[in-house]
Amino acid sequence: MKNEERVVIAGGGPAGLRAGERLRELGFRGEIVIVSAERHLPYHRPALSKEAVNGELIPSDLRLTISRELNAVWRLGTAATHLEPDRHVVGLPGGEELRYDGLIIATGVEPRHLAGAPRQDPRIHVLRTVDDAIAIKQAINSTQGLVVVVGGGLIGCEMAASVKTMGRDVAIVSRSSTLLGSAVGRTIADTVTEAHRSRGVRMAMGVKIRHWVRQAGGVAVHLSDGQVFFAAVVVIAVGASPSVAWLRGSGLVLEDGVLCDPTCHVVGGTDIVAAGDVARWPNLRFGGQPRRVEHWLNAVEMGRAAAENLLAGREDSRPFTPVPRFWTEQYGMRIQGSGLPAMGTDTTTLAGSRKDHRTITGFISDGRLVGMVGLDAPTAMIKLSTELWRQNRVTATGPHRRPPRAVPEPPASQPDGSRSNDPRSDNPRPYSQRSHASRSNEPRSNEPRPDGSRPDGSRSNTPQPDVPVAAGIAPVTPIGAARFGASARSRPTRSEQSLRFEAVRSEAMRLESALLREAARVEAARAESVRAESVRAESVRAESVRAESVRAESVRAESVRAEGGAARTHFSDPVEPTRLPRRQQDSPPLPIPPSHAPVVRSRGHLRSLARTGPKARPR
Repeated sequence: MKNEERVVIAGGGPAGLRAGERLRELGFRGEIVIVSAERHLPYHRPALSKEAVNGELIPSDLRLTISRELNAVWRLGTAATHLEPDRHVVGLPGGEELRYDGLIIATGVEPRHLAGAPRQDPRIHVLRTVDDAIAIKQAINSTQGLVVVVGGGLIGCEMAASVKTMGRDVAIVSRSSTLLGSAVGRTIADTVTEAHRSRGVRMAMGVKIRHWVRQAGGVAVHLSDGQVFFAAVVVIAVGASPSVAWLRGSGLVLEDGVLCDPTCHVVGGTDIVAAGDVARWPNLRFGGQPRRVEHWLNAVEMGRAAAENLLAGREDSRPFTPVPRFWTEQYGMRIQGSGLPAMGTDTTTLAGSRKDHRTITGFISDGRLVGMVGLDAPTAMIKLSTELWRQNRVTATGPHRRPPRAVPEPPASQPDGSRSNDPRSDNPRPYSQRSHASRSNEPRSNEPRPDGSRPDGSRSNTPQPDVPVAAGIAPVTPIGAARFGASARSRPTRSEQSLRFEAVRSEAMRLESALLREAARVEAARAESVRAESVRAESVRAESVRAESVRAESVRAESVRAEGGAARTHFSDPVEPTRLPRRQQDSPPLPIPPSHAPVVRSRGHLRSLARTGPKARPR
């Protein structure tokens, strides 16, 4: 698109999708190109190891909702091949070059390979994409032997639980002595391990795979303790590695992911940010050590933050300081985590119940709570999340910031008297300095203000960017506003930054509480649905028994009349018909309620039916 800026998003997962949507929310009107190695639109990846494998959901059910305002160019099935930051070019297959004015790296991770495993064998699988989940489901449905899951982490345990619910024999091979290892604490790990073992999952813990023997009927897996598992299907779930091969030679720092500043800006790059599983950045809430966080919610939140900071520029960006959260579900047990449990050097029990397995494990580092993991304790997790936020405040305001650069002069006039605003000139300016006044600063007849009102007094129904606003703090300025022009506002003071961080913390706590309350509501609704279904099934069974009794009585009476027997009707119930209440004699059978409607039984109705039995007393 001529004379418009272009943002390229490398990666079509949740981080890339939400980053693109955030660009539109902040007023970006240029071209957005999303380059994705997968041939599918973004989908719900956590369901792959659960509902997608056991057949409860089909691929179309997993598709994520995409905002209509995104209006992006999707390059599906096209993997980026290389990056040239100096030329602002992303290489594509076939020698194609895609120029960009701003780049968001969100290529995620790739399944880690296991040394010595015959990956070319069609009976050995990894799980990362929806195509992998479909292949695993088809392999399980077409075989009858043992399914071996290599790996005792979250994906391995979820996969084993899903295969077991399908009625198949499954075994877990892990180098750790307990499932989930140190990710959830010893107490919860032992509970999860026992849950798998009690359901018949074969366990090989604390062992290594010596070698693989491929045979006609399956694959023999020889373990270091002498066991041999003959598997019809093998699923390898031993972790993932950042997808950064296409960035080799670009000059970026690629040690365990793409190294970023606290603001998501890539170290060594210009006009480049990173988000999601591929990004390694220092979370100032948990010290200054750069880390990667492979959680679904973190990818969503970081994608939005990276888009904001790309538009703001490196100088005016805000650090991304979340409290990461994750969850998993196995055999109906819900495990929820918050913070960074991997930082903990010691653990403690924050809450627990002697009646059941509910518990919360806290992870301690240098005397402060840095993470917690709860088992079937959503309410207690909500209460304790406040303490986790309180003990992990942001310790710095961000990287060292240079004084703001002068506002660039207007572009030089062309020979015909016009001014060039083509961002793809021979000497492109940094993305954050390019003025969008040619589009965004033009007066519009009835454009909604940030508070939703319009100049003519009406209100706008368009949702405004969900940025928390505290007293005296202005929201994030959309692209094309004063911060990019000559009237840019001064840099916020330290007190304003402190208030801004407090506002962000409060909003994050509110969102987390809302998510946990919604999870509890869904669990209660599901339990109520199961109860209603059981009541309905019981009502249907009782109605069928009653109908069968009436039919049998009718057949017996018909046979008596055919044999010319006595004219009076014989009743198995000693109660005379004349003594029964009128409404009981003439009342038709109750209709069967539909499956979606709850069945309500009246206590009075049950008493009136009880009086019609053999031992009922006449009124």
